[in-house]
Amino acid sequence: MLKKLLLLLTMLFLLSVGATFYAHQQLLSYAQSPLQHVEPLIIKVNRGQTAQQIRRLIPAEQTPLSDIYFKIWLRLNPDIAQVKTGYYEFPVGVSIADIFSRISRAEETQFSVSLVEGLTMREWYAQVSQLDSLEQDLPPLDELYASVVNSESSFCQNSSESLEGCLLADTYFYVFNDSALSLFKRAYQAMDKTLDTLWSQRFLDIPIKTPYESLILASIIEKETAVASERGVIAGVFSNRLELNMRLQTDPTVIYGIGPDFDGNITRAHLRERTAYNTYRINGLPPTPIAMAGNASLLAALQPAITEYIYFVAKGDGSHQFSVTLAEHNQAVATYQLNR
Repeated sequence: MLKKLLLLLTMLFLLSVGATFYAHQQLLSYAQSPLQHVEPLIIKVNRGQTAQQIRRLIPAEQTPLSDIYFKIWLRLNPDIAQVKTGYYEFPVGVSIADIFSRISRAEETQFSVSLVEGLTMREWYAQVSQLDSLEQDLPPLDELYASVVNSESSFCQNSSESLEGCLLADTYFYVFNDSALSLFKRAYQAMDKTLDTLWSQRFLDIPIKTPYESLILASIIEKETAVASERGVIAGVFSNRLELNMRLQTDPTVIYGIGPDFDGNITRAHLRERTAYNTYRINGLPPTPIAMAGNASLLAALQPAITEYIYFVAKGDGSHQFSVTLAEHNQAVATYQLNR
Protein backbone atom coordinates (compact mmCIF):
# COMPACT_ATOMS: atom_id res chain seq x y z
CA MET A 1 0.00 0.00 0.00
CA LEU A 2 2.80 2.39 0.92
CA LYS A 3 4.63 1.59 -2.32
CA LYS A 4 1.51 2.39 -4.35
CA LEU A 5 1.09 5.66 -2.49
CA LEU A 6 4.72 6.62 -3.11
CA LEU A 7 4.37 5.70 -6.76
CA LEU A 8 1.24 7.81 -7.07
CA LEU A 9 2.91 10.79 -5.38
CA THR A 10 5.93 10.42 -7.63
CA MET A 11 3.72 10.37 -10.72
CA LEU A 12 1.81 13.41 -9.50
CA PHE A 13 5.07 15.23 -8.83
CA LEU A 14 6.40 14.41 -12.28
CA LEU A 15 3.15 15.48 -13.88
CA SER A 16 3.31 18.73 -11.94
CA VAL A 17 6.93 19.36 -12.98
CA GLY A 18 6.06 18.51 -16.57
CA ALA A 19 3.04 20.80 -16.55
CA THR A 20 5.09 23.61 -15.01
CA PHE A 21 7.85 23.14 -17.59
CA TYR A 22 5.29 23.08 -20.42
CA ALA A 23 3.59 26.22 -19.12
CA HIS A 24 6.97 27.94 -18.77
CA GLN A 25 7.91 27.04 -22.34
CA GLN A 26 4.57 28.27 -23.61
CA LEU A 27 5.03 31.52 -21.74
CA LEU A 28 8.54 31.99 -23.20
CA SER A 29 7.26 31.18 -26.64
CA TYR A 30 4.47 33.74 -26.28
CA ALA A 31 6.80 36.51 -25.13
CA GLN A 32 9.81 35.83 -27.35
CA SER A 33 8.36 34.58 -30.65
CA PRO A 34 8.53 37.06 -33.54
CA LEU A 35 5.25 38.81 -34.24
CA GLN A 36 3.65 38.20 -37.61
CA HIS A 37 3.52 41.79 -38.82
CA VAL A 38 4.74 42.68 -42.31
CA GLU A 39 5.50 46.38 -41.82
CA PRO A 40 7.49 48.29 -39.18
CA LEU A 41 5.41 48.83 -36.07
CA ILE A 42 4.91 52.33 -34.63
CA ILE A 43 3.67 52.73 -31.07
CA LYS A 44 3.03 56.08 -29.41
CA VAL A 45 2.78 55.73 -25.65
CA ASN A 46 0.82 58.56 -24.08
CA ARG A 47 0.89 59.63 -20.46
CA GLY A 48 -1.27 57.40 -18.28
CA GLN A 49 -1.42 54.44 -20.65
CA THR A 50 -0.91 50.99 -19.14
CA ALA A 51 0.92 47.93 -20.41
CA GLN A 52 -2.43 46.25 -21.07
CA GLN A 53 -3.54 49.16 -23.23
CA ILE A 54 -0.27 49.12 -25.15
CA ARG A 55 -0.66 45.39 -25.82
CA ARG A 56 -3.94 46.05 -27.62
CA LEU A 57 -2.02 48.23 -30.11
CA ILE A 58 0.24 45.33 -31.09
CA PRO A 59 -0.79 43.20 -34.10
CA ALA A 60 -0.82 39.91 -32.20
CA GLU A 61 -3.55 37.35 -31.69
CA GLN A 62 -5.83 38.50 -28.87
CA THR A 63 -7.36 35.41 -27.20
CA PRO A 64 -8.35 34.56 -23.61
CA LEU A 65 -5.26 32.33 -23.41
CA SER A 66 -2.95 35.07 -24.68
CA ASP A 67 -4.51 37.44 -22.12
CA ILE A 68 -3.59 34.97 -19.39
CA TYR A 69 -0.06 34.53 -20.75
CA PHE A 70 0.44 38.30 -20.88
CA LYS A 71 -0.80 38.85 -17.32
CA ILE A 72 1.43 36.08 -15.97
CA TRP A 73 4.41 37.39 -17.96
CA LEU A 74 3.91 40.88 -16.53
CA ARG A 75 3.66 39.46 -13.01
CA LEU A 76 6.96 37.68 -13.52
CA ASN A 77 8.55 40.84 -15.02
CA PRO A 78 7.18 43.77 -13.01
CA ASP A 79 9.82 46.22 -14.30
CA ILE A 80 8.60 45.72 -17.86
CA ALA A 81 5.09 46.71 -16.83
CA GLN A 82 6.33 50.25 -16.11
CA VAL A 83 5.82 51.68 -19.61
CA LYS A 84 7.31 55.09 -20.47
CA THR A 85 5.75 57.74 -22.68
CA GLY A 86 7.30 58.29 -26.07
CA TYR A 87 7.44 57.35 -29.73
CA TYR A 88 8.76 53.90 -30.64
CA GLU A 89 9.38 52.25 -34.01
CA PHE A 90 10.01 48.50 -34.23
CA PRO A 91 11.24 46.51 -37.24
CA VAL A 92 9.52 43.44 -38.62
CA GLY A 93 10.19 40.35 -36.51
CA VAL A 94 10.21 41.84 -33.01
CA SER A 95 8.60 40.05 -30.10
CA ILE A 96 6.36 41.09 -27.24
CA ALA A 97 9.42 40.95 -24.99
CA ASP A 98 11.42 43.19 -27.36
CA ILE A 99 8.66 45.79 -27.47
CA PHE A 100 8.00 46.07 -23.75
CA SER A 101 11.67 45.87 -22.86
CA ARG A 102 12.38 49.00 -24.94
CA ILE A 103 9.27 50.85 -23.80
CA SER A 104 9.99 50.16 -20.13
CA ARG A 105 13.52 51.59 -20.57
CA ALA A 106 12.22 54.64 -22.50
CA GLU A 107 14.46 53.78 -25.47
CA GLU A 108 12.60 56.06 -27.87
CA THR A 109 13.24 56.01 -31.59
CA GLN A 110 15.95 58.49 -32.52
CA PHE A 111 15.51 60.81 -35.48
CA SER A 112 18.27 62.85 -37.08
CA VAL A 113 18.61 65.87 -39.32
CA SER A 114 21.78 66.90 -41.12
CA LEU A 115 22.20 70.66 -41.23
CA VAL A 116 24.72 70.91 -44.04
CA GLU A 117 27.65 73.29 -44.46
CA GLY A 118 27.34 75.95 -47.12
CA LEU A 119 23.57 76.38 -46.91
CA THR A 120 21.99 79.56 -45.61
CA MET A 121 19.86 80.15 -42.54
CA ARG A 122 16.84 80.51 -44.81
CA GLU A 123 17.50 77.08 -46.32
CA TRP A 124 17.97 75.48 -42.90
CA TYR A 125 14.76 77.11 -41.68
CA ALA A 126 12.83 75.70 -44.65
CA GLN A 127 14.34 72.24 -44.11
CA VAL A 128 13.50 72.05 -40.40
CA SER A 129 10.03 73.52 -40.95
CA GLN A 130 9.14 70.52 -43.11
CA LEU A 131 10.00 67.86 -40.51
CA ASP A 132 6.76 66.22 -39.34
CA SER A 133 8.64 64.50 -36.51
CA LEU A 134 9.28 67.86 -34.78
CA GLU A 135 6.93 70.15 -32.92
CA GLN A 136 6.77 73.12 -35.26
CA ASP A 137 7.13 75.94 -32.74
CA LEU A 138 9.42 78.16 -34.82
CA PRO A 139 8.69 81.87 -34.92
CA PRO A 140 8.91 83.63 -38.30
CA LEU A 141 12.42 83.64 -39.71
CA ASP A 142 12.90 87.37 -39.09
CA GLU A 143 12.06 86.84 -35.41
CA LEU A 144 14.23 83.77 -34.89
CA TYR A 145 17.33 85.69 -33.81
CA ALA A 146 15.57 87.08 -30.71
CA SER A 147 14.35 83.58 -29.80
CA VAL A 148 17.81 82.00 -30.02
CA VAL A 149 20.23 84.78 -29.03
CA ASN A 150 19.39 86.24 -25.65
CA SER A 151 22.76 87.27 -24.25
CA GLU A 152 24.37 90.66 -24.77
CA SER A 153 27.76 88.97 -24.63
CA SER A 154 26.85 86.52 -27.40
CA PHE A 155 29.44 85.75 -30.05
CA CYS A 156 26.67 86.35 -32.60
CA GLN A 157 25.94 89.99 -31.79
CA ASN A 158 25.44 91.94 -35.03
CA SER A 159 23.45 94.94 -36.10
CA SER A 160 21.52 92.91 -38.68
CA GLU A 161 20.24 90.52 -35.99
CA SER A 162 21.15 87.70 -38.33
CA LEU A 163 21.67 84.09 -37.31
CA GLU A 164 23.57 83.46 -40.53
CA GLY A 165 26.72 81.53 -39.71
CA CYS A 166 25.96 81.37 -35.98
CA LEU A 167 24.74 77.76 -35.91
CA LEU A 168 27.12 74.83 -36.26
CA ALA A 169 26.66 72.62 -39.31
CA ASP A 170 26.34 69.05 -38.03
CA THR A 171 23.95 66.11 -37.69
CA TYR A 172 21.54 66.53 -34.78
CA PHE A 173 19.56 63.75 -33.11
CA TYR A 174 16.18 64.14 -31.46
CA VAL A 175 13.09 62.19 -30.40
CA PHE A 176 9.59 62.45 -31.79
CA ASN A 177 7.83 65.77 -31.19
CA ASP A 178 10.93 67.53 -29.89
CA SER A 179 10.85 71.29 -30.33
CA ALA A 180 12.09 72.62 -33.68
CA LEU A 181 13.18 75.79 -31.90
CA SER A 182 15.20 73.77 -29.41
CA LEU A 183 17.02 72.14 -32.34
CA PHE A 184 18.26 75.53 -33.53
CA LYS A 185 19.16 76.48 -29.97
CA ARG A 186 21.27 73.32 -29.71
CA ALA A 187 23.03 74.20 -32.99
CA TYR A 188 23.68 77.70 -31.63
CA GLN A 189 25.09 76.30 -28.36
CA ALA A 190 27.23 73.83 -30.34
CA MET A 191 28.71 76.72 -32.31
CA ASP A 192 29.32 78.70 -29.13
CA LYS A 193 31.25 75.79 -27.63
CA THR A 194 33.15 74.96 -30.83
CA LEU A 195 34.07 78.57 -31.54
CA ASP A 196 35.26 79.09 -27.98
CA THR A 197 37.62 76.13 -28.32
CA LEU A 198 38.92 77.03 -31.80
CA TRP A 199 39.33 80.72 -30.97
CA SER A 200 41.71 79.79 -28.16
CA GLN A 201 43.76 77.80 -30.70
CA ARG A 202 43.93 80.53 -33.36
CA PHE A 203 47.15 81.78 -34.90
CA LEU A 204 47.82 85.10 -33.16
CA ASP A 205 49.11 86.90 -36.26
CA ILE A 206 45.98 86.47 -38.40
CA PRO A 207 43.97 89.56 -39.45
CA ILE A 208 40.80 88.17 -37.85
CA LYS A 209 40.17 90.20 -34.69
CA THR A 210 36.95 88.75 -33.24
CA PRO A 211 35.23 85.36 -33.08
CA TYR A 212 32.38 86.76 -35.19
CA GLU A 213 34.83 87.76 -37.93
CA SER A 214 36.06 84.18 -37.99
CA LEU A 215 32.48 83.05 -38.67
CA ILE A 216 32.30 85.47 -41.61
CA LEU A 217 35.55 84.25 -43.11
CA ALA A 218 34.67 80.58 -42.47
CA SER A 219 31.39 81.03 -44.33
CA ILE A 220 33.20 82.46 -47.36
CA ILE A 221 35.67 79.57 -47.32
CA GLU A 222 32.72 77.17 -47.11
CA LYS A 223 31.15 78.66 -50.23
CA GLU A 224 34.40 78.92 -52.20
CA THR A 225 35.44 75.27 -52.15
CA ALA A 226 34.14 71.77 -51.53
CA VAL A 227 37.68 70.36 -51.68
CA ALA A 228 38.76 69.71 -48.11
CA SER A 229 42.48 70.04 -48.85
CA GLU A 230 41.98 73.55 -50.25
CA ARG A 231 40.28 75.14 -47.26
CA GLY A 232 43.49 76.12 -45.49
CA VAL A 233 45.05 77.53 -48.66
CA ILE A 234 41.98 79.58 -49.53
CA ALA A 235 41.94 80.86 -45.95
CA GLY A 236 45.59 81.79 -46.45
CA VAL A 237 44.77 83.73 -49.63
CA PHE A 238 42.03 85.72 -47.91
CA SER A 239 44.24 86.36 -44.89
CA ASN A 240 46.98 87.66 -47.18
CA ARG A 241 44.51 89.96 -48.94
CA LEU A 242 43.21 91.33 -45.65
CA GLU A 243 46.78 91.95 -44.48
CA LEU A 244 47.56 93.80 -47.73
CA ASN A 245 44.32 95.80 -47.58
CA MET A 246 43.24 94.18 -50.84
CA ARG A 247 39.58 93.59 -51.50
CA LEU A 248 38.53 89.96 -51.16
CA GLN A 249 36.76 89.96 -54.56
CA THR A 250 34.87 86.74 -53.94
CA ASP A 251 31.75 85.94 -55.97
CA PRO A 252 29.78 84.12 -53.22
CA THR A 253 29.52 87.33 -51.19
CA VAL A 254 28.18 89.18 -54.22
CA ILE A 255 25.60 86.45 -54.82
CA TYR A 256 24.52 86.57 -51.18
CA GLY A 257 24.04 90.32 -51.44
CA ILE A 258 21.82 89.89 -54.52
CA GLY A 259 19.57 87.63 -52.48
CA PRO A 260 16.61 85.57 -53.78
CA ASP A 261 16.63 87.49 -57.10
CA PHE A 262 19.89 85.85 -58.17
CA ASP A 263 19.18 83.72 -61.26
CA GLY A 264 22.44 81.77 -61.31
CA ASN A 265 24.27 84.14 -63.64
CA ILE A 266 26.63 86.67 -62.07
CA THR A 267 27.13 89.68 -64.36
CA ARG A 268 29.45 92.68 -64.60
CA ALA A 269 26.56 94.81 -63.38
CA HIS A 270 26.37 92.69 -60.25
CA LEU A 271 30.09 93.15 -59.66
CA ARG A 272 29.77 96.93 -60.05
CA GLU A 273 26.76 97.28 -57.76
CA ARG A 274 27.64 98.64 -54.34
CA THR A 275 26.05 96.47 -51.68
CA ALA A 276 27.22 95.65 -48.18
CA TYR A 277 28.24 92.19 -49.46
CA ASN A 278 29.94 93.11 -52.73
CA THR A 279 33.57 92.45 -51.85
CA TYR A 280 34.60 93.80 -55.25
CA ARG A 281 33.41 97.23 -54.02
CA ILE A 282 33.94 97.14 -50.24
CA ASN A 283 37.09 96.74 -48.20
CA GLY A 284 37.47 93.95 -45.68
CA LEU A 285 34.83 91.44 -44.68
CA PRO A 286 31.09 91.71 -45.35
CA PRO A 287 28.92 92.56 -42.32
CA THR A 288 27.69 89.02 -41.61
CA PRO A 289 28.50 85.45 -42.61
CA ILE A 290 27.00 84.36 -45.92
CA ALA A 291 26.32 80.71 -45.03
CA MET A 292 26.56 78.13 -42.30
CA ALA A 293 30.02 76.73 -41.66
CA GLY A 294 31.34 73.51 -40.21
CA ASN A 295 34.26 72.78 -37.96
CA ALA A 296 36.77 72.35 -40.83
CA SER A 297 36.18 75.80 -42.35
CA LEU A 298 36.26 77.44 -38.93
CA LEU A 299 39.61 75.81 -38.22
CA ALA A 300 40.91 76.96 -41.61
CA ALA A 301 39.84 80.55 -40.93
CA LEU A 302 41.66 80.56 -37.59
CA GLN A 303 44.67 78.52 -38.67
CA PRO A 304 45.17 79.43 -42.34
CA ALA A 305 47.90 77.85 -44.43
CA ILE A 306 51.10 79.87 -44.60
CA THR A 307 51.30 80.79 -48.26
CA GLU A 308 52.26 83.62 -50.59
CA TYR A 309 49.22 83.11 -52.82
CA ILE A 310 46.88 86.07 -53.20
CA TYR A 311 44.84 84.90 -56.21
CA PHE A 312 42.91 81.79 -57.20
CA VAL A 313 40.58 80.79 -60.00
CA ALA A 314 38.23 77.83 -60.42
CA LYS A 315 39.57 75.13 -62.72
CA GLY A 316 36.13 73.74 -63.58
CA ASP A 317 36.51 70.46 -61.72
CA GLY A 318 35.77 71.79 -58.25
CA SER A 319 39.39 72.66 -57.48
CA HIS A 320 41.31 75.92 -57.94
CA GLN A 321 44.53 77.22 -59.45
CA PHE A 322 46.44 79.44 -57.00
CA SER A 323 48.79 82.24 -58.03
CA VAL A 324 51.22 84.64 -56.37
CA THR A 325 51.33 87.37 -59.01
CA LEU A 326 48.66 89.05 -61.11
CA ALA A 327 50.40 87.91 -64.28
CA GLU A 328 50.22 84.27 -63.14
CA HIS A 329 46.59 84.76 -62.20
CA ASN A 330 45.68 86.28 -65.58
CA GLN A 331 47.31 83.31 -67.28
CA ALA A 332 45.32 80.92 -65.08
CA VAL A 333 42.11 82.77 -65.90
CA ALA A 334 42.89 82.48 -69.61
CA THR A 335 43.58 78.78 -69.23
CA TYR A 336 40.68 77.73 -67.06
CA GLN A 337 37.98 80.33 -67.72
CA LEU A 338 38.32 82.16 -71.03
CA ASN A 339 39.21 79.11 -73.14
CA ARG A 340 36.44 76.86 -71.90
